[in-house]
Amino acid sequence: MESEDGLHWHKPVLRQKEFKGSLENNFVTLDPALEWPENAIMNVVYDPNDTDPARCFKGLAQCSIREPIASPDGIHWCKLDAPPIPSSDESNLSYDQQRRTVKHGGPHGRSVFLSTSTDFMRWTEPELIFHADDEDQRLGRENIDTRLSNPHMQSLILRSELDSYNVDVYNMGVFAYEGLYIGLPAMYHSAGPVPNYPNTFGFHLVQLACSRDLRTWRRLGNRRPFIEASPLGAGAYDLTQLLPPSAPVRRDDELWFYYTGLKYRASSHYVGTYPDGEIVPIPGLDRDQGAICLALLRRDGFVSLDAGEQSGMFTTQPFELSGTMLFVNLDATKGTLTVEALDGGSVVATSADLNGDLPQGKVVWTQDSLADLQGRLVHLRFTLRNGSFYSYWIEE
Repeated sequence: MESEDGLHWHKPVLRQKEFKGSLENNFVTLDPALEWPENAIMNVVYDPNDTDPARCFKGLAQCSIREPIASPDGIHWCKLDAPPIPSSDESNLSYDQQRRTVKHGGPHGRSVFLSTSTDFMRWTEPELIFHADDEDQRLGRENIDTRLSNPHMQSLILRSELDSYNVDVYNMGVFAYEGLYIGLPAMYHSAGPVPNYPNTFGFHLVQLACSRDLRTWRRLGNRRPFIEASPLGAGAYDLTQLLPPSAPVRRDDELWFYYTGLKYRASSHYVGTYPDGEIVPIPGLDRDQGAICLALLRRDGFVSLDAGEQSGMFTTQPFELSGTMLFVNLDATKGTLTVEALDGGSVVATSADLNGDLPQGKVVWTQDSLADLQGRLVHLRFTLRNGSFYSYWIEE
C-alpha cells in the first residue's frame, strides 16, 4: 500500500501473485509458486546506507524460520545467500547498523533473543535479553481479572472465568531513539487453553522499556500499558491482539506508531481431536478482523516529570557544555518552568519563565547566558509548577 500523508492509502496493482483467478491485486511475493508460510515477507526496514542499491529494503522471509531477503524498491524481493535465523512465529527487525531481535522460549514462555549483523549476511548467535518474570505474572492476574470484568472490552470468546493463566513476551519492537533504545514488548496475557486445540485465549498489552546496550532493559511506567486494547464501538479493530511496530515515523512534533490490531484472539472452534479435527468459525463474529492501526505521541512523550500546584525541582548530572541554545519539550499550559545553569554549585545563568505547550521551547536567559560556559562542567536546574516536562537538549 502507498500513501502521501500516512492516513489515506491506496493499493497499487502489482500483478505478482494470482488470487481468485486474477493478477489485479497488490500482493507481494518472493515467488508466485510459494504458499503460506514460505511466501511470508516479514519485518521490512529501509536501509539508506547500503552501497548496493538492490538491498535498500531488507526483510525476513517465512513464518517459522527467518531468511534474510532484500529488495531495491520494497516490491521485488530476492533471498540472500545467508543462513536462516532461528525464531518462532514472531520476530522484529530494526535498522540501527542492522541490529535484530528474534523470539525464543525462556522463563515463563516466549522471550526475546538478540542477534546482530553489520552486513545482513553474517549474524551473531542469538542471546537472551528480555523475558517475563514473577512480577509480570502477579500483575498479569490483575490485568486479566480487570479485562474479564469490563463489559466495554471485547470478550475472550469462550473464557469468562480464569482457571489458568500466564504472561510472556509475544513480540518486541526495538528502535534507537536519542541516544538509547526504546523497547515495546507486547505482553501476551494467556487466560486459558482453547478446547481441543494447542493454543490459548488471551490478549496483548504493549508496554515500555529502555536500554543503553540492547542487553540490559529497564521496565518503565510501572509496567502499565503504553498501547492497550480499545473498547468496543467506534469501529475499532485493536480489541484484543496488538503487535507493536519496529519504530515510529517522525512527523513534525509527533511520533506516529503504526501497529497491527486484531478483534479476536480465536474466532473459530476446533471440532474433534487435534490434528484430525475441523476448524469451524464461531457464528456472529466479524470476518473482517484485522487492520493497521495508528497511535500518535508527542515527540519525546514516552514519560514525563510532572508537578502540581506545589513546584517540583530537579537537577541534572554535571556535563561538559557544548552549545549555546537550550530547548525544552514542555506542557505548562497552566503553569511555568524556570531554568538555572550552575557552575560549581553557583547559579551563573537564569531563564525567563516558560509557559504554554512547547514541544520545542527555546529558553531565553534574563541573567547571563550559556555563551561563556562552553567546555565547562555545568548542571541545569529546572523548577516546574503545574506542568509536564518531557525533555531538554542543547544546540550550537
